[in-house]
Amino acid sequence: MTTGSGTASAPPEATPPAEASAAARPAAEPPATARPPAARRGSYRRLSVEARRAELLTAALGLFAHRAPEDVSLDDVALAAGASRPLVYRYFPGGKQQLYEAALRSAADELELCFAEPRSGPLSRRLSRVLDRYLAFVDKHDAGFSALLQSGSVVETSRTNAIVDEVRRAAAEEILLHLAVKEPGARLRMMVRTWITAVEAASLIWLDEEKQPPVEELRDWLVDQFVAMLTATATTDPQAARVIRAALIMEPAEGLVGRLARRVVPALGEASHLL
Repeated sequence: MTTGSGTASAPPEATPPAEASAAARPAAEPPATARPPAARRGSYRRLSVEARRAELLTAALGLFAHRAPEDVSLDDVALAAGASRPLVYRYFPGGKQQLYEAALRSAADELELCFAEPRSGPLSRRLSRVLDRYLAFVDKHDAGFSALLQSGSVVETSRTNAIVDEVRRAAAEEILLHLAVKEPGARLRMMVRTWITAVEAASLIWLDEEKQPPVEELRDWLVDQFVAMLTATATTDPQAARVIRAALIMEPAEGLVGRLARRVVPALGEASHLL
């Protein structure tokens, strides 16, 4: 897999001296106390270049998920991967910056997949499934997600910002596909991108509030926000009006949109004097 920095893959790994000498020793296992530290952690595994690189990225992602990037060292990554610091440098000669960008690219690819959803069934159900995956990602990568979106990391660069913005744009494009318009106008695009921003902000606040309310309530509230924003946009934008009319036809009375309508109507009754 290529990284955001475009560095070529490392050459195939050579067989370590310890492994070569092991072939000449008798088959009997030496006592555990006589083994070198690496052997006590587990026997050396010969992996392909891509497999070893993926292993290092997985270890890095696990650390970046729960700690800010500046709090993770190459030694931490090497320890988590059961490797050595020189091996990490071999695959990521640019050091932690290159490793972080590669890990971020991998996480971004995973995050973009959260928004891929078959375009069938009520829109609210599709949005719910998208948000289930997105919020599961946020939950899994809590500290790393916060550091990424709050732009507080010392390893932030124009390349990392571009990766994050790419995810936002890809998410918006996926949502627009569900609205079934061939050429979305400026207002509809703005509304969808504003909702994506609101989802990000709500996710950060949710983490800051120790993941309260329960994730199912947060998901439903975010779907409500989408419907409300689309409804408001439809009052001044004919394209959005056509979209919401088509979407409402497919919504069941007992679904999220039906429940929202039954909550909104009594609330608006208090504003009858405005009509």
